[in-house]
Amino acid sequence: MLLAIDAGNTETKLGCFEGTRLAHMWRLTTDPRRTPDECSALFLQLFGNAGIAPGAVDAVVIASVVPKLDAALESACTRSFHATARFLTAEGQTLMPVRTERPAEVGADLVAMAIGGRSRYGTPLIIVSYGTATVFMAISADGDYNGVAIAPGIQISIDALVGRAAKLPQVAIDEAPRSVLGKNTVEALQAGFVYGFAGQSEALINRMRAEMGVAARVVATGGLAEIVASNCALIESVDPYLSLEGLRLFHASLP
Repeated sequence: MLLAIDAGNTETKLGCFEGTRLAHMWRLTTDPRRTPDECSALFLQLFGNAGIAPGAVDAVVIASVVPKLDAALESACTRSFHATARFLTAEGQTLMPVRTERPAEVGADLVAMAIGGRSRYGTPLIIVSYGTATVFMAISADGDYNGVAIAPGIQISIDALVGRAAKLPQVAIDEAPRSVLGKNTVEALQAGFVYGFAGQSEALINRMRAEMGVAARVVATGGLAEIVASNCALIESVDPYLSLEGLRLFHASLP
């Protein structure tokens, strides 16, 4: 069994693959202060609750954008599963050419998403990740990582606005409001965020397609992908497991 770990700035996703099938998946809050002991305890608790013996894991692969957590994850995998973790990096993988000026700066999670997205949906492709940041990735017809646009994430934008405006309440973006014309403060905030980010997505997707010279397919991923995708006609698919699939493919490519 392969354990794939995508350590993002806000959430850490863990997925267990039996062959090519994602058999189990968990989401954890990312905390760079966690020690190897804490990470190991979390792993063993999750596996125990799922009825999986730690010895069933024979390989671990990690994509991380939280360097402070890397050593703890690596040590915890050794302790819990007696497996040496392999780390995906943009410059260290051979599955996808990264056509940027400084490939080493590209987040491992983005490369994992791009590899997984290309495998599942073909090329040319635009992947929109709604996470800590909202990231638009362009994959060329040749299958190369061709460029990216990064905007503030939805939750960060909500937190920033509410934090700077004393009378505005914190709101949950779990569904679209009944109208873009909000009749109360909560609906007004929901309308601005949901339809605002949907409009942002449409604008950037259209600009990317124009520069790519092709109507690339569009797939969304990330925690808030569903709510935006349901209000953006250009997004054709939602797939929350792209990064885990990309990690599986990266592991399969290792010697």
